[in-house]
Amino acid sequence: MNLSFVFLQAAGGGDYSFLIMMVAIFAIMYFFMIRPQNKKQKEIANFRKNLEVGQEVITAGGIYGKIKEIEDSTVVLEVASGVKIKIDRNSIYANAAANQQTK
Repeated sequence: MNLSFVFLQAAGGGDYSFLIMMVAIFAIMYFFMIRPQNKKQKEIANFRKNLEVGQEVITAGGIYGKIKEIEDSTVVLEVASGVKIKIDRNSIYANAAANQQTK
């Protein structure tokens, strides 16, 4: 009985260390996981908004191509000479020219 009394007193003693620890864990998760991911998503959205005809891009599926036409929600890519595909604008992921320069 004496040992259980000590455990109950320690658990409900009004100590705010658990609350502080949980806030610290959430802050660490925010700054190391959530914030960088939101920043990356904003960069990709800005890139998709500023697409231009003639720009070389990479799709989310890994297809390299050159933009031939831009419509409201679709883009026509030329993946080889005379081979054009129509894809959703949101599936364009990166600039191919910038990606090749970094390698």
